[in-house]
Amino acid sequence: MQHPSALASFALVLSGLICTHAFAADQATIKTGEALYNQNCSVCHQADAIGKPGFAPSLTNPELLSIASDKFFESTIRDGRPGTGMPPFAHLGRKKIKAIVAYLRSHSKLPNRASEVDAEPESHGDPRLGKQWFDDICSTCHGKNGDGYASGGTGTAIGKKGFLGKVSDGFIRETIRHGRSNTRMLGFSDAAGLAHLSDEEIDDIIAYMRTLDKQ
Repeated sequence: MQHPSALASFALVLSGLICTHAFAADQATIKTGEALYNQNCSVCHQADAIGKPGFAPSLTNPELLSIASDKFFESTIRDGRPGTGMPPFAHLGRKKIKAIVAYLRSHSKLPNRASEVDAEPESHGDPRLGKQWFDDICSTCHGKNGDGYASGGTGTAIGKKGFLGKVSDGFIRETIRHGRSNTRMLGFSDAAGLAHLSDEEIDDIIAYMRTLDKQ
């Protein structure tokens, strides 16, 4: 019978080998994803997915990576965004799409809060009040109907079904509150925000946004 300490040592070695293999596999997936990104995405989203204002959004923004789920990224790549310049890439298949997402995730600098954010309660705001805030604030970048770049704005198309059908109210809420660093989307909450919107006012905006893809 082997000595317990020998068994423990073997278990540690085996665990280390498994972790090393998993890390190597992850690195290989990221490398594959980087190549796929360069072939299919970089022409619009630029090197390292930093984006270009008025043309394509940043995909490696710390706040985006922190609150967006893998499902959000994967479904967006697969389905594209109808009515925008983002075409579908379903032909790549699930494995390659996941590799691209792994590459994007490799740029993460903040904890992944996607599950927490998506679990936030739905908005029960007043869309009539939200329209006023949207027209006064959001439309200056995202367009009157949330059409984004198509309307000459510097912001993305947040009024399209391709976006609204994939994001939770928590995702929208966190984005309005805190913005996206190193982009033109600044936060609108607290004294440091562009506008000190209350939680109720933010929920009013969300309630109005939910009507845009039905107009």
